[in-house]
Amino acid sequence: MLTGDWPATLQSIAGTVAIAIFVVTFIAQAFTIPSESMEQTLLIGDYLLVDKLCYGNGTFASRLLPYRKIQRGDVVVFHYPINPALHFVKRVIAVPGDRIRMVNKQVFINGVLQTESFTQFVTRLRNPYRDDFPRTDSPDYGVDARWWKQMPKLVEDHQLIVPEENYFVLGDNRDDSDDSRYWGFVPRENVIGRPLLIYWSSSNPVNDLTSTPTAGDRLYHLAYAVTHLFQTTRWSRTFRLVR
Repeated sequence: MLTGDWPATLQSIAGTVAIAIFVVTFIAQAFTIPSESMEQTLLIGDYLLVDKLCYGNGTFASRLLPYRKIQRGDVVVFHYPINPALHFVKRVIAVPGDRIRMVNKQVFINGVLQTESFTQFVTRLRNPYRDDFPRTDSPDYGVDARWWKQMPKLVEDHQLIVPEENYFVLGDNRDDSDDSRYWGFVPRENVIGRPLLIYWSSSNPVNDLTSTPTAGDRLYHLAYAVTHLFQTTRWSRTFRLVR
């Protein structure tokens, strides 16, 4: 009986794998928050389900479904422009054609002060480059050299002009975020999608490891997370929509 059923079982497994690959490739994908740059909107240990169809992205499946343009205020997941193998998550602050300026940490778009209830500031110490952007006189530590060379060409009347098919993004944790101020715009083709919800949140995330973890470190950390699931889960954040 078991011998005769194995082709059907194999077919069922193959079908399940094919569906999973299709979903991850075209519809939704899971991502983990590895840094503090989006606090308090997103915390280290938040696990996100990301909608990959909402902006279209040129896939066949997206052409069959309604999608919308990327808008100011959207939280997006994207390939890091400096190293596309890495995934970043930030908030879109300015879209193509916008003129952006920051004065004492406050954001102005096309000359209008923006109301940003989602931001967090962790220090009172001033950083002229970070807080009064764009600055073309002296770069801050960590500014990408190519961006530092390109940026002055896009500054007019102390405002940075966002080119077509590009987006200016910032972390909600404005004082501790590696974002467009330091490496430039996010090209449209780099955008993966928009986080839908936090499907799980752990106070002891699996990715919270040393800079060079061994396979044993990862296995131990994963085992700890599984065996202490109820103790480490942030229940108030689980299944929370991302806004």
